[in-house]
Amino acid sequence: MNETGREWKPTPEAEGLYRRWLAYLNDQFTHNQGAEQRAEVVRDELYQIYLGRPHGGKSPAGLTSELASHVLLATFDPSNAPLGLEAGPDVDMGRYAPRRPLIWFWQMFDRSPLGLNQWLGSRFRCMLARHIFLSVGKGVKIGPDVRFRYGYNITVEDNCTLCRGVVLDDSQPLLLAAHSTLPEGAHLPKS
Repeated sequence: MNETGREWKPTPEAEGLYRRWLAYLNDQFTHNQGAEQRAEVVRDELYQIYLGRPHGGKSPAGLTSELASHVLLATFDPSNAPLGLEAGPDVDMGRYAPRRPLIWFWQMFDRSPLGLNQWLGSRFRCMLARHIFLSVGKGVKIGPDVRFRYGYNITVEDNCTLCRGVVLDDSQPLLLAAHSTLPEGAHLPKS
């Protein structure tokens, strides 16, 4: 919101473009529920977000001077970016595996120039949360840099707001009650 209390909005053209992209991603993740399929979608989208061009397939890392570029390209693929949870004894890999590429996408989006766009960012995170979390209600707002362990143990009821930097420890089921707001930097459950 700005100083007059109104929500900032993008131009109608940009809003239409943003909504089309979010609908496309939502459709891709709805129809592609396997970890490998989702990883490919995420890799392709990260190529475009960071490099402004589509993924062109694998190219050999030839020159030593180009190795860093190839490391960057390999890292766009969630399959090449361990998140550290895979080795934990309490992770349910059957539930976690299809969510893992989306968690990587969330983290990489927040670190990209697109992650600075608050209007797009909140909608992007809510769209992904519907594929990651156990349940997400209506009217939910999610700020940047929200972190969680698995996602599959989180239920967010209607009209919740998660501000920047919220940390959710969902090693056990976690319910965010309707109309609650977690302020910037909040940790749940509280230690």
